[in-house]
Amino acid sequence: MSTPHGKTASPFKQPRAVWAVAFACVISFMGIGLVDPILPALAESLNATPSQVSLLFSSYLIVTAVAMLIVGWISSRIGAKRTLVIGLAVIVVFAALAGATGSINGIVGFRAGWGLGNAMFIATSLAVIVASASGGFAGAIILYETALGLGIAVGPLLGGVLGGISWRGPFFGVAVLMAIALIATLLFVPATPKPDRPTSVTAPLKALRHRGLLTMGIMALLYNWGFFTMLGYAPYPMELDAHHLGLVFTGWGLLVAAFSVFFAPRLQSRFGTAPVLYANLLGLAIVMAVIAAGVRTPAVVIVAVIVSGAFIGINNTLTTQAVMLVSPVERPVASSAYGFLRFIGGGLAPFVAGKLADASDLSVPFYLGAATFVLAVPVLASGHRLLRQAERQLGQGEPVEPALTPVGRAVPADRPLLVVAVGGYDNAASIVDTAARYARESGSVLDVVHVSETAVVEEQVIETETHDQARAAVTAHLDRLAAHGVAATGHVLTSVGDHAAAGRALARHAAETGARTVAVGRSPRGPLLQFADGSFTTALTHAATCTVILIEPDDAPRPLTAATLTELRDRRA
Repeated sequence: MSTPHGKTASPFKQPRAVWAVAFACVISFMGIGLVDPILPALAESLNATPSQVSLLFSSYLIVTAVAMLIVGWISSRIGAKRTLVIGLAVIVVFAALAGATGSINGIVGFRAGWGLGNAMFIATSLAVIVASASGGFAGAIILYETALGLGIAVGPLLGGVLGGISWRGPFFGVAVLMAIALIATLLFVPATPKPDRPTSVTAPLKALRHRGLLTMGIMALLYNWGFFTMLGYAPYPMELDAHHLGLVFTGWGLLVAAFSVFFAPRLQSRFGTAPVLYANLLGLAIVMAVIAAGVRTPAVVIVAVIVSGAFIGINNTLTTQAVMLVSPVERPVASSAYGFLRFIGGGLAPFVAGKLADASDLSVPFYLGAATFVLAVPVLASGHRLLRQAERQLGQGEPVEPALTPVGRAVPADRPLLVVAVGGYDNAASIVDTAARYARESGSVLDVVHVSETAVVEEQVIETETHDQARAAVTAHLDRLAAHGVAATGHVLTSVGDHAAAGRALARHAAETGARTVAVGRSPRGPLLQFADGSFTTALTHAATCTVILIEPDDAPRPLTAATLTELRDRRA
């Protein structure tokens, strides 16, 4: 066929526009961790109490929470790029003002402005990266996840280095780096079109009338209460300087990033979303209780904070996916409503913790944080029916999601079937054409299944494509195959967040249609993620009752088994 049969493009070979926004994402994700190492220094230099310093978190997060309700309305009217640019400019201005001020009240006020810019940036950055990226949607998500991991891990380290020079250093550092990102965005990022239908300013609040979204939002509020209590107050009992605090929170950030990207999908695939969240919240409660009990022993606090990064990474990934599954409203609207409740919890916690610490003992805020983690469990369990439905959507039982939609003509019942799974990648046509060659050699009909997933990264949710775009992609494959005399039909497989659920759904489809073989190609996400536990390919291989093969244009097909999955995962491709 005429389609080029090249190797999968690297997700890191991107236009300058993508790198400009990705760089800004790294700096943005540094935000909270960057400040943590300088909290004790701020208190000492500005003669402020820990409760006063904690307002840096409260003002920042409460303004971010409220702004999450309106940034969708703003972006739908002026476009994603303009919203992004305004957000970056606001961050630059208020970060610089925070570094220049000489009072704790001034920093708290300027952090509030920083929170407004942060909300405008995080609500649009992923969409701009996806719109500008080459190599398909998967490459864009890899870049965003990489930026997320780098920002979380490097932020405390940079904060410790700059904070060791002066407490003003992290603020001026963010201002300079974000100014560079702003200039690059203005120069390299093309204008983005406005959505066809503007978002209502009241849509996120109206969405909270839905029980599932409200339940998950309250659970996230309680979770973030405990989380930001730890971030806001744990640095004080550690009794470390800014540099060593930065190292501690770098270790914490590395665990957050690793468990979010690599371990959360595996646990979700094996045990299900709800059981993992229950255990995870209880684990966080235990860690917080350990901090409270050992608050007079710095080593105990240091170890407990680092360990908490594993639980936080898991929780951040699975909670947002669960929100998208139980919410009946548009996913960007659900994301804004959920983000509002989530950040409100994070903003109120440091303020209340400060009052409690001043009135009693430093251990009390941590005990309260442990209690909020425990309370989040029955809140999460209060919607039993909705949780069961969400688990069905994750492939436990009869699925509601993922869903298969037929495209094209039905296949002849008297001919064998070969199913090929592809996504919206540059190499999709190459994979389909390679599968068509094997179908023709075996006398099979080809079933082209286009996997269309809604990506969930932290609190950000983005549709990979509209349903019409996915259908159009399948139709284009079928038209090309028909022109070359290949008998084919097609389907669109839609899924939310969980790659394993989509893999199991495809395995069921293959069994129900009597397919003899299912073919997949190389993923732009790389072998470590494609063949990991909890991935689409691994779940498909384990669940399928027929042969699953890995195909490449220039190589012989390779049957996938548990042994070959391990080999492919461990070997650098």
